[in-house]
This record gives sequence, structure tokens and C-alpha cells, in this order.
Amino acid sequence: MKIYDRLRNWRRPPGVANLLSAGVLFMGVYAPFAATLSLVALLSPSVAAAQERGEIGIALGERPELVEIEDLQGNAVSLAQYVEGRPALIEFWARWCELCEALHPQMIDVQERYGDRVAFVAVAVAVAQSQRSVRRFLEGKPMGFPVLWDEGGRAVRAFLAPGTSYIVVLDEEGTVVYTGSGGDQDIEAAVRMALD
Repeated sequence: MKIYDRLRNWRRPPGVANLLSAGVLFMGVYAPFAATLSLVALLSPSVAAAQERGEIGIALGERPELVEIEDLQGNAVSLAQYVEGRPALIEFWARWCELCEALHPQMIDVQERYGDRVAFVAVAVAVAQSQRSVRRFLEGKPMGFPVLWDEGGRAVRAFLAPGTSYIVVLDEEGTVVYTGSGGDQDIEAAVRMALD
């Protein structure tokens, strides 16, 4: 049998179509989004200043736009309704993020102690998850504070979020007092920066 005949008669194994579809989806949707975000980050003066000071994402002292995103039912909501008028902690989160999982016990503990004075909000990024998958995940593992959905990446761009497990703490005037990323952040110390 010639090679041409083998190729013509070849049948894709099960699952290959899904893998190909995922690759096309990534290249068509997520890769341009990530490239655009990286380009914006590289060209932004506030990011350059933040990087010079060793900060992550948006610079300390900035006042990010409190953009409109969605709740997990798809209703439009503004971050302002969760964070204006009091200090706030915003975590850029994903159900698949191991660093977010590592932060979770500390987040719950600090939220229980400071939640009456500081708003806690998780912003679920729209990468490799859907509103539905996030809702199902939270049925088994509730966060203990509101989880919003950032379908178009508006919050990611407003806060210059470099990835998941990225935390921004705002004071009561909406000014950034802390940024950090990773599973070993000191959440209580970050929250106290907004209260002092």
C-alpha cells in the first residue's frame, strides 16, 4: 500500500478533533488576547514605573477604572458596587489555578477577620474556563465572597493583571496600596496596608 493510500484512509483517533479544536480556539481567541495584553503592558508608563520599583501589574498609587464586568449568571455588574467607599481586595482567579488554591485558606481566614471593613472580590478570568464551569466548581467549593466573571478581559486590562493569583488591594479612595502574585503572599499584611 502506498503512503498516499494510507493517508487517504487514515481515521483520526477519538479525542484528536477536540484537541485540534482547542488548539484553534487558543490561537484564535486567547493568544491574540495575551499578546495584546502583553503589548499594552510593555508600552504602559505605569507598568514600566511599577516594574522599576519591583511591583507587579498596576503601579502602587494608581486608581484603576472600576470597570463593568458580569456576575456568574451573566448580568452586568460594576466593580464599583463591590469596592467603592471602603478598602477592597481583588483576586484574579481561576478554578484551575493551583496558586489560587494555595491562597484560598488564607483568603477565607483574613476575610472572616476583616470582611466587615474590607470588601473581598474574586474576578474569574475567562481563560480555559466558562461561567458554567466556574459555577459548578463553586457549588462544591464556595469562595466565601463574591466571584465575578471577566468575559472580555476588561478587569484584566484595567488592573494590568499579569495572571491568576494576582491580588490588588485598594484603599477606601480606590488607590492601589498592594499588588502581588503567587501562593505565598501575606494576605493579612496586604489588607492591613489599606486599613492603616
